[in-house]
Amino acid sequence: MRILFVSMPSLHAVRWIENLKESDHELYWFDVLGKGKLSTKIGLKQITGWKKRKLPYIKGEYFLQRKLPILYNSLQPFLEITANEKLEQLLREIQPDVVHSFEMQSCSYPILKTMQKYPEIKWLYSCWGSDLFYYHNKAKHLPKIKAVLNRIQYLHTDCKRDYNIAQSLGFIGKHTGVIPGGGGFHMEQFSPFIHAVPGRKIILVKGYQHHVGRGLVLVKALQLLQTEIRNLGFEVVVFGAHLLVVDYIKKNELPYQVYDRHGLTHQELLQLMGKSAVYLGNSLSDGMPNTLLEAIIMGAFPIQSNPGKVTAEIITHEVNGLLIENPNDENAISKQILKVIEHPKLVQKAFKVNQKIAKEQLDYKVNQQKILALYHQIENDICA
Repeated sequence: MRILFVSMPSLHAVRWIENLKESDHELYWFDVLGKGKLSTKIGLKQITGWKKRKLPYIKGEYFLQRKLPILYNSLQPFLEITANEKLEQLLREIQPDVVHSFEMQSCSYPILKTMQKYPEIKWLYSCWGSDLFYYHNKAKHLPKIKAVLNRIQYLHTDCKRDYNIAQSLGFIGKHTGVIPGGGGFHMEQFSPFIHAVPGRKIILVKGYQHHVGRGLVLVKALQLLQTEIRNLGFEVVVFGAHLLVVDYIKKNELPYQVYDRHGLTHQELLQLMGKSAVYLGNSLSDGMPNTLLEAIIMGAFPIQSNPGKVTAEIITHEVNGLLIENPNDENAISKQILKVIEHPKLVQKAFKVNQKIAKEQLDYKVNQQKILALYHQIENDICA
């Protein structure tokens, strides 16, 4: 079967596609944003560097793109080759059996027009992060989301919540199941970094602060516990910190170790998780966060926000983690943190439960079989 993947350059896309490295499928990848290549050694033909101008740059074009995006989008086909145009060319040349797009807003909207023009080609869409949960409540996005869901035949989600949302918006195709967004995790690569739970003294904080990220609230919650954290011998490490978080920590002279958005490699982050007693993640909207899943595997006790009850699909409150119900309430969050650092047996109990979850639900081989079965189902549908 010929599979044409459509996405931005992404680690999650690489990890997913590499599940097919030993399959007989012909694999192609279209860099829909024209931003680079996938770093992978598997046999995958990559279509990159396709963005070309039809007209020279016009004065004021950047202003239109930033300030008047609707007007700019209407003019774009006259200015440069669009993703829809390039995809149509690829459909004719490659003649894929299925197009698989990852993410909605940046990677599925731009190809919708062409995919509507070729309804006979199967379309699988992978829902990532806030694709549906956040954006289906935005008036300008809702019609586009419904149009994509009406066109696709197959839907992959990383949580049950998003499948339910898709159904409520009119999706009547096949749900291929709940699978982590990047596929499973290679446990043998993680295990050398997992330290014994007794003796862990790091509180690890995801420092995202943007339209949905609420890392700053976590920092303020920890600030309320300065004395307790010091007396119990813990240290705070913040990773992926946006500038607002970095500036707040500096201004308030908080004794935290801080890494900005690109301050750690992925392996360095995993090593840090494997030494952490507690992991904190907080946002107004997300899918099933990959960093949460990695923290579970690495044995850090997760305290995580629960938008749309998504986190409750993997964390049972007070069993293998704690659920943050109000991402903006630093007082309530500080009480949850204090409860965990004062009761180390909670961390040890959760570790045992989470190692079982990691083995049964998150392991690479377990999820690879689901992914292979997913494409086998599509192939059977085509041949039927």
